[in-house]
Parts: sequence; structure tokens; C-alpha cells
Amino acid sequence: MTADDSFGRLDDDDYPAYTMGRAAEMLGTTQGFLRAIGEARLITPLRSEGGHRRYSRYQLRIAARARELVDQGTPIEAACRIVVLEDQLEEAQRINAEYRRRDEASAGPTAL
Repeated sequence: MTADDSFGRLDDDDYPAYTMGRAAEMLGTTQGFLRAIGEARLITPLRSEGGHRRYSRYQLRIAARARELVDQGTPIEAACRIVVLEDQLEEAQRINAEYRRRDEASAGPTAL
């Protein structure tokens, strides 16, 4: 991998750039919290060659949402389920919007 390849990944939301310690620090939480949401299968961190957990920015956003819910008193398992459902709803809404755009484009201008 060249330096240009590595630099290009800085904008990749799915690139596992953050260690567990750094991720916990950024989220203001503990490494145990990250392990717990991993065990609940909310996120699955990638592993470095040495076996260390590595997190992407996308995973950190998901973890941050789960932490918000837990901080509000939601049990961790329920918080993880809520985050999954919110993510599925967002994806369904994105797909519906895309279908609407296609339908409008194929219908063309209407005569008045």
C-alpha cells in the first residue's frame, strides 16, 4: 500500500481506522461498552493482524447513538435493537425516495 492509498482512506466511513481505546475515548465511554455492543451484535469491529479491534467512523456513529439511548436509561440490548430498527427505517426511506425520483423522471412533464 502506498502513502496515497492510505491518505485516500481517510474519507472512507467504513475504513477501520480507530483502535478500541481511541474509539472509547472519542465516544466518552469505556472499552467495556464497546465490547458489550459487539456482543449484542450491533457492530462487529474488524480485527488487525495482531487481533486488536478496529472501528470505522460509521461504527462509531452507531455506537454513539446506542450510548445516547443507554445514557437515557434504555437497557443495552434494547438500545441496540432500536439502533438497528432506526438504521433499517432510514434505508427503507432512502430506497423509497429513489423509487419516487425514478417514477417522476420516467413520467416526464405533464400537460396542463
